[in-house]
Amino acid sequence: MNYLKKLYCRSFQTVFKLALPFLPYRKPKIVGSVTKLPEIIRKHKCTHVLIITDPGIRRLRLTGRLEQALRNAGISYTIYDKTVANPTTDNVEDALELYRSKHCSAIIGFGGGSSMDCAKAVGARIARPKQSLESMKGILKVRRKLPLLIAIPTTAGTGSETTLAAVITDANTRHKYAINDFPLIPRYAVLDPKVTVSLPPFVTATTGMDALTHAVEAYIGNSTTFGTRKDALTAVQLIFENLETAYENGFDIHARRNMLKASFYAGCAFTKSYVGYVHAVAHSLGGKYNVPHGLANAILLPFVLEAYGSSIHKKLHHLAVAAGLADPDTPCAEAAASFIQAIKDMKKRFQIGDTIPEIRKEDIPGLAHYADKEANPLYPVPVLMDAGELEKFYFMLMETPDGLPCTQDY
Repeated sequence: MNYLKKLYCRSFQTVFKLALPFLPYRKPKIVGSVTKLPEIIRKHKCTHVLIITDPGIRRLRLTGRLEQALRNAGISYTIYDKTVANPTTDNVEDALELYRSKHCSAIIGFGGGSSMDCAKAVGARIARPKQSLESMKGILKVRRKLPLLIAIPTTAGTGSETTLAAVITDANTRHKYAINDFPLIPRYAVLDPKVTVSLPPFVTATTGMDALTHAVEAYIGNSTTFGTRKDALTAVQLIFENLETAYENGFDIHARRNMLKASFYAGCAFTKSYVGYVHAVAHSLGGKYNVPHGLANAILLPFVLEAYGSSIHKKLHHLAVAAGLADPDTPCAEAAASFIQAIKDMKKRFQIGDTIPEIRKEDIPGLAHYADKEANPLYPVPVLMDAGELEKFYFMLMETPDGLPCTQDY
Protein backbone atom coordinates (compact mmCIF):
# COMPACT_ATOMS: atom_id res chain seq x y z
CA MET A 1 0.00 0.00 0.00
CA ASN A 2 1.38 3.40 -0.91
CA TYR A 3 2.33 5.90 1.77
CA LEU A 4 -0.53 8.37 1.23
CA LYS A 5 -3.18 5.68 1.43
CA LYS A 6 -1.57 4.28 4.58
CA LEU A 7 -1.56 7.74 6.12
CA TYR A 8 -5.24 8.20 5.24
CA CYS A 9 -6.22 4.80 6.69
CA ARG A 10 -4.32 5.25 9.94
CA SER A 11 -5.60 8.83 10.39
CA PHE A 12 -9.18 7.67 9.86
CA GLN A 13 -8.72 4.81 12.34
CA THR A 14 -7.09 7.06 14.95
CA VAL A 15 -9.99 9.51 14.82
CA PHE A 16 -12.46 6.67 15.14
CA LYS A 17 -10.60 5.19 18.11
CA LEU A 18 -10.54 8.56 19.88
CA ALA A 19 -14.29 8.81 19.34
CA LEU A 20 -15.05 5.33 20.76
CA PRO A 21 -15.70 6.44 24.37
CA PHE A 22 -18.30 8.95 23.17
CA LEU A 23 -20.27 6.66 20.82
CA PRO A 24 -23.56 5.11 22.01
CA TYR A 25 -22.50 1.46 22.06
CA ARG A 26 -24.66 -0.80 24.20
CA LYS A 27 -24.96 -4.50 24.91
CA PRO A 28 -28.27 -6.26 24.34
CA LYS A 29 -30.06 -7.53 27.41
CA ILE A 30 -29.51 -11.29 27.72
CA VAL A 31 -32.53 -13.58 27.96
CA GLY A 32 -31.94 -17.24 28.85
CA SER A 33 -34.93 -18.87 27.13
CA VAL A 34 -37.40 -18.21 24.31
CA THR A 35 -40.23 -18.91 26.79
CA LYS A 36 -39.50 -15.59 28.51
CA LEU A 37 -40.16 -13.49 25.41
CA PRO A 38 -43.95 -13.03 25.69
CA GLU A 39 -43.50 -11.02 28.89
CA ILE A 40 -40.92 -8.80 27.18
CA ILE A 41 -43.08 -8.31 24.08
CA ARG A 42 -46.06 -7.35 26.22
CA LYS A 43 -43.90 -4.95 28.20
CA HIS A 44 -43.14 -3.12 24.95
CA LYS A 45 -46.87 -3.13 24.06
CA CYS A 46 -46.35 -5.03 20.82
CA THR A 47 -49.29 -7.07 19.55
CA HIS A 48 -48.07 -8.73 16.34
CA VAL A 49 -44.55 -10.08 15.79
CA LEU A 50 -42.71 -10.83 12.56
CA ILE A 51 -40.36 -13.80 12.99
CA ILE A 52 -37.62 -13.82 10.35
CA THR A 53 -35.91 -17.16 9.83
CA ASP A 54 -34.77 -19.53 7.08
CA PRO A 55 -36.18 -22.71 5.47
CA GLY A 56 -33.81 -25.03 7.36
CA ILE A 57 -34.82 -23.64 10.76
CA ARG A 58 -38.49 -23.98 9.85
CA ARG A 59 -38.01 -27.51 8.53
CA LEU A 60 -36.37 -28.55 11.81
CA ARG A 61 -39.25 -26.89 13.71
CA LEU A 62 -36.83 -24.98 15.90
CA THR A 63 -39.30 -22.11 16.20
CA GLY A 64 -41.85 -24.45 17.80
CA ARG A 65 -41.17 -23.53 21.45
CA LEU A 66 -41.28 -19.82 20.63
CA GLU A 67 -44.50 -20.17 18.66
CA GLN A 68 -46.12 -22.12 21.49
CA ALA A 69 -45.06 -19.51 24.04
CA LEU A 70 -46.52 -16.72 21.88
CA ARG A 71 -49.78 -18.59 21.33
CA ASN A 72 -50.13 -19.31 25.06
CA ALA A 73 -49.68 -15.60 25.75
CA GLY A 74 -52.20 -14.58 23.08
CA ILE A 75 -49.57 -12.77 20.97
CA SER A 76 -50.07 -12.93 17.21
CA TYR A 77 -47.14 -13.65 14.93
CA THR A 78 -46.22 -14.08 11.28
CA ILE A 79 -43.24 -16.05 9.98
CA TYR A 80 -41.00 -15.14 7.05
CA ASP A 81 -38.88 -18.23 6.37
CA LYS A 82 -37.23 -17.59 3.00
CA THR A 83 -33.97 -16.00 4.17
CA VAL A 84 -31.00 -17.40 2.23
CA ALA A 85 -27.46 -18.05 3.48
CA ASN A 86 -26.23 -14.61 2.47
CA PRO A 87 -29.44 -12.55 2.79
CA THR A 88 -30.31 -10.51 -0.27
CA THR A 89 -32.06 -7.24 -0.87
CA ASP A 90 -34.98 -9.29 -2.22
CA ASN A 91 -35.25 -11.13 1.13
CA VAL A 92 -35.39 -7.82 2.96
CA GLU A 93 -38.05 -6.32 0.70
CA ASP A 94 -40.23 -9.46 0.85
CA ALA A 95 -40.05 -9.56 4.66
CA LEU A 96 -40.72 -5.82 4.82
CA GLU A 97 -43.89 -6.23 2.75
CA LEU A 98 -45.05 -8.96 5.15
CA TYR A 99 -44.32 -6.74 8.16
CA ARG A 100 -46.44 -3.96 6.70
CA SER A 101 -49.30 -6.10 5.42
CA LYS A 102 -49.69 -7.90 8.75
CA HIS A 103 -49.39 -4.66 10.77
CA CYS A 104 -46.49 -5.99 12.86
CA SER A 105 -44.88 -3.97 15.63
CA ALA A 106 -41.85 -6.09 16.57
CA ILE A 107 -39.24 -8.20 14.78
CA ILE A 108 -37.53 -11.40 15.92
CA GLY A 109 -34.49 -12.62 14.00
CA PHE A 110 -34.40 -16.39 14.61
CA GLY A 111 -31.47 -18.35 13.21
CA GLY A 112 -27.89 -17.74 12.22
CA GLY A 113 -26.33 -14.47 11.20
CA SER A 114 -28.27 -14.41 7.94
CA SER A 115 -31.68 -14.31 9.63
CA MET A 116 -30.53 -11.72 12.15
CA ASP A 117 -28.94 -9.57 9.44
CA CYS A 118 -32.15 -9.75 7.42
CA ALA A 119 -34.17 -8.76 10.51
CA LYS A 120 -31.90 -5.78 11.15
CA ALA A 121 -32.14 -4.64 7.54
CA VAL A 122 -35.93 -4.88 7.65
CA GLY A 123 -35.84 -2.75 10.80
CA ALA A 124 -33.65 -0.20 9.02
CA ARG A 125 -36.11 0.00 6.11
CA ILE A 126 -38.97 0.52 8.56
CA ALA A 127 -37.04 3.26 10.36
CA ARG A 128 -36.07 4.94 7.06
CA PRO A 129 -38.91 4.01 4.65
CA LYS A 130 -37.80 6.45 1.94
CA GLN A 131 -34.20 5.18 1.88
CA SER A 132 -32.92 2.16 -0.04
CA LEU A 133 -30.64 -0.34 1.65
CA GLU A 134 -27.78 0.68 -0.63
CA SER A 135 -28.10 4.30 0.49
CA MET A 136 -27.68 3.15 4.10
CA LYS A 137 -24.53 1.07 3.55
CA GLY A 138 -21.47 2.20 5.42
CA ILE A 139 -21.45 3.91 8.80
CA LEU A 140 -24.13 5.82 10.74
CA LYS A 141 -26.72 6.21 7.99
CA VAL A 142 -29.79 4.79 9.73
CA ARG A 143 -29.87 7.20 12.69
CA ARG A 144 -33.44 6.39 13.70
CA LYS A 145 -34.95 4.06 16.26
CA LEU A 146 -36.00 0.64 14.97
CA PRO A 147 -39.08 -1.30 16.07
CA LEU A 148 -38.48 -3.70 18.97
CA LEU A 149 -35.75 -6.02 17.66
CA ILE A 150 -35.01 -9.37 19.34
CA ALA A 151 -32.29 -11.78 18.21
CA ILE A 152 -32.39 -15.54 18.84
CA PRO A 153 -29.17 -17.17 17.58
CA THR A 154 -29.40 -20.85 16.64
CA THR A 155 -25.67 -20.99 15.94
CA ALA A 156 -22.87 -20.00 18.28
CA GLY A 157 -20.74 -18.01 15.94
CA THR A 158 -21.96 -14.97 14.11
CA GLY A 159 -22.36 -12.67 17.11
CA SER A 160 -25.03 -10.81 15.15
CA GLU A 161 -27.17 -10.71 18.28
CA THR A 162 -24.74 -8.14 19.69
CA THR A 163 -23.63 -6.12 16.70
CA LEU A 164 -24.52 -2.87 14.98
CA ALA A 165 -24.00 -4.41 11.53
CA ALA A 166 -26.24 -6.02 8.94
CA VAL A 167 -24.47 -7.62 5.97
CA ILE A 168 -26.64 -7.76 2.86
CA THR A 169 -26.02 -9.02 -0.69
CA ASP A 170 -27.40 -7.05 -3.63
CA ALA A 171 -29.70 -9.47 -5.45
CA ASN A 172 -28.67 -8.13 -8.85
CA THR A 173 -24.93 -7.42 -8.62
CA ARG A 174 -24.13 -10.03 -5.89
CA HIS A 175 -22.03 -7.36 -4.17
CA LYS A 176 -22.04 -7.82 -0.40
CA TYR A 177 -22.04 -4.75 1.83
CA ALA A 178 -22.55 -3.82 5.47
CA ILE A 179 -24.92 -1.35 7.09
CA ASN A 180 -23.46 -0.16 10.40
CA ASP A 181 -25.36 1.95 12.92
CA PHE A 182 -26.17 1.82 16.61
CA PRO A 183 -29.97 1.41 16.26
CA LEU A 184 -29.29 -1.98 14.60
CA ILE A 185 -28.06 -3.48 17.89
CA PRO A 186 -30.90 -5.77 19.07
CA ARG A 187 -32.62 -4.82 22.30
CA TYR A 188 -32.56 -8.41 23.54
CA ALA A 189 -30.37 -11.44 22.79
CA VAL A 190 -31.88 -14.82 23.64
CA LEU A 191 -29.07 -17.28 24.49
CA ASP A 192 -31.13 -20.49 24.65
CA PRO A 193 -28.94 -23.59 24.18
CA LYS A 194 -31.96 -25.79 23.43
CA VAL A 195 -32.34 -24.18 19.99
CA THR A 196 -28.74 -25.09 19.10
CA VAL A 197 -28.63 -28.80 20.02
CA SER A 198 -29.73 -30.04 16.59
CA LEU A 199 -27.00 -28.09 14.79
CA PRO A 200 -24.93 -30.53 12.65
CA PRO A 201 -21.31 -31.06 13.77
CA PHE A 202 -19.76 -29.37 10.73
CA VAL A 203 -21.93 -26.27 11.15
CA THR A 204 -21.15 -26.28 14.88
CA ALA A 205 -17.45 -26.26 13.98
CA THR A 206 -17.53 -23.56 11.29
CA THR A 207 -19.76 -21.22 13.28
CA GLY A 208 -17.62 -21.77 16.37
CA MET A 209 -14.54 -20.82 14.37
CA ASP A 210 -16.45 -17.82 13.06
CA ALA A 211 -16.76 -16.67 16.69
CA LEU A 212 -13.06 -17.38 17.17
CA THR A 213 -12.26 -15.20 14.16
CA HIS A 214 -14.34 -12.36 15.61
CA ALA A 215 -12.52 -12.53 18.93
CA VAL A 216 -9.05 -12.82 17.36
CA GLU A 217 -9.49 -10.02 14.81
CA ALA A 218 -11.00 -7.72 17.43
CA TYR A 219 -8.10 -8.43 19.80
CA ILE A 220 -5.21 -8.01 17.35
CA GLY A 221 -6.54 -4.80 15.80
CA ASN A 222 -5.47 -1.29 16.73
CA SER A 223 -8.78 -0.04 18.15
CA THR A 224 -9.16 -2.17 21.25
CA THR A 225 -10.37 -1.03 24.64
CA PHE A 226 -10.06 -2.65 28.06
CA GLY A 227 -13.60 -3.98 27.66
CA THR A 228 -13.16 -5.41 24.17
CA ARG A 229 -9.88 -7.07 25.11
CA LYS A 230 -11.54 -8.67 28.13
CA ASP A 231 -14.50 -9.88 26.04
CA ALA A 232 -12.22 -11.27 23.32
CA LEU A 233 -10.05 -13.17 25.81
CA THR A 234 -13.14 -14.61 27.49
CA ALA A 235 -14.52 -15.73 24.13
CA VAL A 236 -11.25 -17.41 23.12
CA GLN A 237 -11.05 -19.27 26.43
CA LEU A 238 -14.66 -20.49 26.15
CA ILE A 239 -14.18 -21.62 22.55
CA PHE A 240 -11.06 -23.64 23.23
CA GLU A 241 -12.75 -25.21 26.27
CA ASN A 242 -16.10 -26.03 24.68
CA LEU A 243 -16.11 -26.13 20.86
CA GLU A 244 -14.76 -29.65 20.51
CA THR A 245 -17.25 -30.96 23.09
CA ALA A 246 -20.15 -29.30 21.26
CA TYR A 247 -18.82 -30.74 18.00
CA GLU A 248 -18.55 -34.28 19.38
CA ASN A 249 -21.76 -34.19 21.47
CA GLY A 250 -24.32 -31.70 20.25
CA PHE A 251 -26.66 -32.46 23.14
CA ASP A 252 -24.20 -31.27 25.77
CA ILE A 253 -26.21 -28.31 27.07
CA HIS A 254 -23.31 -26.96 29.13
CA ALA A 255 -20.99 -26.79 26.11
CA ARG A 256 -23.75 -25.33 23.92
CA ARG A 257 -24.54 -22.63 26.47
CA ASN A 258 -20.86 -21.73 26.81
CA MET A 259 -20.47 -21.50 23.03
CA LEU A 260 -23.44 -19.11 22.90
CA LYS A 261 -21.72 -17.03 25.57
CA ALA A 262 -18.46 -17.13 23.59
CA SER A 263 -20.24 -15.94 20.47
CA PHE A 264 -21.91 -13.15 22.45
CA TYR A 265 -18.64 -11.93 23.99
CA ALA A 266 -16.82 -12.15 20.65
CA GLY A 267 -19.64 -10.14 19.09
CA CYS A 268 -19.37 -7.49 21.80
CA ALA A 269 -15.64 -7.27 21.12
CA PHE A 270 -15.75 -6.90 17.37
CA THR A 271 -18.78 -4.65 17.17
CA LYS A 272 -16.70 -2.02 18.96
CA SER A 273 -13.14 -2.86 17.88
CA TYR A 274 -14.00 -4.15 14.38
CA VAL A 275 -12.53 -7.03 12.44
CA GLY A 276 -9.89 -7.29 9.70
CA TYR A 277 -8.86 -8.80 6.40
CA VAL A 278 -10.17 -12.28 7.20
CA HIS A 279 -13.66 -10.82 7.16
CA ALA A 280 -13.10 -8.58 4.17
CA VAL A 281 -11.91 -11.49 2.02
CA ALA A 282 -14.59 -13.82 3.38
CA HIS A 283 -17.35 -11.33 2.61
CA SER A 284 -16.24 -11.06 -1.01
CA LEU A 285 -16.31 -14.86 -1.32
CA GLY A 286 -19.76 -15.02 0.22
CA GLY A 287 -21.08 -12.39 -2.13
CA LYS A 288 -19.58 -13.88 -5.29
CA TYR A 289 -19.89 -17.62 -4.68
CA ASN A 290 -22.30 -17.87 -1.72
CA VAL A 291 -19.59 -19.49 0.42
CA PRO A 292 -20.91 -19.74 4.01
CA HIS A 293 -19.32 -16.97 6.03
CA GLY A 294 -18.19 -19.10 8.96
CA LEU A 295 -16.55 -21.61 6.64
CA ALA A 296 -14.69 -18.89 4.74
CA ASN A 297 -13.46 -17.34 7.99
CA ALA A 298 -12.31 -20.70 9.35
CA ILE A 299 -10.33 -21.48 6.19
CA LEU A 300 -8.73 -18.04 6.00
CA LEU A 301 -7.88 -17.31 9.63
CA PRO A 302 -4.46 -18.99 9.96
CA PHE A 303 -3.32 -17.72 6.55
CA VAL A 304 -4.04 -14.10 7.43
CA LEU A 305 -2.51 -14.40 10.90
CA GLU A 306 0.71 -15.75 9.38
CA ALA A 307 0.75 -12.89 6.88
CA TYR A 308 0.66 -10.33 9.69
CA GLY A 309 3.91 -11.79 10.98
CA SER A 310 5.70 -10.51 14.08
CA SER A 311 3.42 -7.46 14.38
CA ILE A 312 0.88 -9.59 16.24
CA HIS A 313 3.12 -12.01 18.15
CA LYS A 314 2.63 -10.25 21.50
CA LYS A 315 -1.14 -10.19 21.15
CA LEU A 316 -1.29 -13.81 19.97
CA HIS A 317 0.77 -14.66 23.06
CA HIS A 318 -2.05 -13.27 25.23
CA LEU A 319 -4.62 -15.28 23.26
CA ALA A 320 -2.52 -18.44 23.52
CA VAL A 321 -2.39 -18.06 27.31
CA ALA A 322 -6.17 -17.58 27.44
CA ALA A 323 -6.61 -20.68 25.30
CA GLY A 324 -4.38 -22.75 27.58
CA LEU A 325 -1.76 -23.23 24.87
CA ALA A 326 1.10 -21.30 26.48
CA ASP A 327 2.33 -20.00 29.81
CA PRO A 328 2.77 -16.29 30.58
CA ASP A 329 6.54 -16.69 30.35
CA THR A 330 6.50 -18.47 26.97
CA PRO A 331 8.36 -16.40 24.33
CA CYS A 332 5.92 -14.38 22.23
CA ALA A 333 6.95 -15.85 18.87
CA GLU A 334 6.66 -19.38 20.23
CA ALA A 335 3.24 -18.74 21.78
CA ALA A 336 2.01 -17.10 18.56
CA ALA A 337 3.15 -20.10 16.52
CA SER A 338 1.38 -22.44 18.97
CA PHE A 339 -1.84 -20.46 18.65
CA ILE A 340 -1.82 -20.50 14.84
CA GLN A 341 -0.94 -24.20 14.79
CA ALA A 342 -3.81 -24.91 17.20
CA ILE A 343 -6.20 -23.26 14.73
CA LYS A 344 -4.82 -25.41 11.91
CA ASP A 345 -5.21 -28.51 14.09
CA MET A 346 -8.83 -27.55 14.87
CA LYS A 347 -9.53 -27.22 11.16
CA LYS A 348 -8.13 -30.69 10.55
CA ARG A 349 -10.15 -32.26 13.39
CA PHE A 350 -13.30 -30.57 12.14
CA GLN A 351 -12.60 -31.62 8.53
CA ILE A 352 -12.35 -28.03 7.33
CA GLY A 353 -10.09 -27.82 4.29
CA ASP A 354 -7.70 -25.15 3.07
CA THR A 355 -9.28 -24.39 -0.31
CA ILE A 356 -12.45 -22.98 -1.83
CA PRO A 357 -12.97 -24.72 -5.18
CA GLU A 358 -15.36 -22.09 -6.53
CA ILE A 359 -12.61 -19.45 -6.85
CA ARG A 360 -11.68 -18.60 -10.43
CA LYS A 361 -8.41 -16.86 -11.26
CA GLU A 362 -10.11 -14.30 -13.48
CA ASP A 363 -12.37 -13.25 -10.59
CA ILE A 364 -9.54 -12.51 -8.17
CA PRO A 365 -8.82 -8.85 -9.08
CA GLY A 366 -12.50 -7.97 -8.62
CA LEU A 367 -12.76 -9.91 -5.36
CA ALA A 368 -9.65 -8.20 -3.99
CA HIS A 369 -11.04 -4.82 -5.03
CA TYR A 370 -14.21 -5.42 -2.99
CA ALA A 371 -12.18 -6.62 0.02
CA ASP A 372 -9.95 -3.55 -0.18
CA LYS A 373 -12.96 -1.26 -0.44
CA GLU A 374 -14.63 -2.86 2.59
CA ALA A 375 -11.57 -2.98 4.83
CA ASN A 376 -9.73 0.24 4.08
CA PRO A 377 -9.82 2.62 5.88
CA LEU A 378 -12.41 1.25 8.34
CA TYR A 379 -10.75 -1.88 9.73
CA PRO A 380 -7.88 -1.10 12.15
CA VAL A 381 -5.75 -4.03 10.99
CA PRO A 382 -2.24 -4.56 12.38
CA VAL A 383 -0.69 -4.50 8.88
CA LEU A 384 -2.26 -2.54 6.02
CA MET A 385 -2.69 -4.20 2.62
CA ASP A 386 -4.18 -2.91 -0.62
CA ALA A 387 -6.09 -4.86 -3.26
CA GLY A 388 -2.92 -6.09 -4.96
CA GLU A 389 -1.56 -7.45 -1.69
CA LEU A 390 -4.89 -9.05 -0.77
CA GLU A 391 -4.93 -11.07 -3.99
CA LYS A 392 -2.47 -13.55 -2.47
CA PHE A 393 -5.11 -14.90 -0.11
CA TYR A 394 -7.43 -15.82 -2.98
CA PHE A 395 -4.60 -17.61 -4.74
CA MET A 396 -3.86 -19.50 -1.51
CA LEU A 397 -7.45 -20.77 -1.48
CA MET A 398 -7.50 -21.89 -5.11
CA GLU A 399 -7.32 -25.58 -5.91
CA THR A 400 -4.91 -27.01 -8.48
CA PRO A 401 -6.34 -29.52 -11.00
CA ASP A 402 -5.46 -32.36 -8.60
CA GLY A 403 -7.52 -30.73 -5.81
CA LEU A 404 -4.59 -29.48 -3.75
CA PRO A 405 -4.02 -25.90 -2.55
CA CYS A 406 -2.35 -23.60 -5.06
CA THR A 407 1.35 -23.11 -4.37
CA GLN A 408 1.86 -20.17 -6.71
CA ASP A 409 4.46 -17.60 -5.70
CA TYR A 410 2.88 -14.20 -5.04
